Amino acid sequence: MIRGSTIVPERIYTHILAVNPEHPDPDCIDRAAQALRQGQLVAFPTETVYGLGAHAGDVAAVRRVFEVKRRPASDPLIVHIADTSQLTDIACNIPDLAWQLVQHFWPGPLTLVLPRHERIVAEVSAGLTTVAVRMPQHPVAHALLRAACVPIAAPSANLFARPSPTTAQHVLEDLAGQIELVIDAGATTIGVESTVVDLTGAVPVVLRPGGITLEALRAIVPGLAWQARQVKLDHATGVAAPGMFARHYAPRAELLLFVGESEAVVAQMYATGQRLTAEQKQVGILAPAEELADFADIAVHCVSLGSRSDLTEIAAHLFAGMRELDRRGVDVILVRSFDQSGLGLAIWDRLLRATEGKFIRVAAG
Repeated sequence: MIRGSTIVPERIYTHILAVNPEHPDPDCIDRAAQALRQGQLVAFPTETVYGLGAHAGDVAAVRRVFEVKRRPASDPLIVHIADTSQLTDIACNIPDLAWQLVQHFWPGPLTLVLPRHERIVAEVSAGLTTVAVRMPQHPVAHALLRAACVPIAAPSANLFARPSPTTAQHVLEDLAGQIELVIDAGATTIGVESTVVDLTGAVPVVLRPGGITLEALRAIVPGLAWQARQVKLDHATGVAAPGMFARHYAPRAELLLFVGESEAVVAQMYATGQRLTAEQKQVGILAPAEELADFADIAVHCVSLGSRSDLTEIAAHLFAGMRELDRRGVDVILVRSFDQSGLGLAIWDRLLRATEGKFIRVAAG
């Protein structure tokens, strides 16, 4: 059903199609698929974050994605497909290793960088000869891609460098009045983007950690390298994968990232919050549920990330927490780092880019 529309004067209607996340209404899916084939932009949920879809073979539609997101042309898009048989239409000279990874991790939050097929317009890949491609697992995304019958280029459905959207409301906060459709299927489950693996070099390398852990990948590819890169926006001519710029995923508020032993970090965050509130700053605390009570006696805005023992829960709430504190109008957000194993590596990557590589190291007491 059409739940409502958001209108921005002298712009366009953004229609919202509310669907069941497990069993989406076929009529809604067909309407969105038709819009994509006609060159319109459709935001839809994946298991990671909401994506902003455009027909990957339609140059005008692809260019609109960059325009409405205010995204630099040097930042490539990920092409989404519904079936492994479509991979040969997107990429060429596909190595055997790619098929092994596809067998183990698709559908799911794994993006592969491969040589680009000539059918895919160069604008999708920032003019490079490579292409990033994945097959999402979310039932709504899967149904939409099957119904569209065309490959869909889809970055996150937000303004460039903002925290990625994990709900339809987040999409509307950034893009209402600029895109035609949003499919609302509730909150995404993983909350951070897909892992990106580049298979075009001599050694396979992770360019962006994400929903598939480095440990899981190395169980299949023992020699897999992890290459942390932070590209300056003004120096970029075309990066191999999205999410590699030094400043990315950032809230409007200043974000202060504290690194160190948990007890010492919480004490330092408390002291910093106390100092900033005394300076008449509105302060936000983004922390595990178990630690929020430590800040109860100072005038700060607290948002829970979930249990500190559950990195899956922390990842799922990370971007939503940043956006909630922005909504409350805070000036500064204080957050601490987490263990960098498993999904923690993706959480660390997002926090580090949100601070443009800056963090506060706290010595143990």
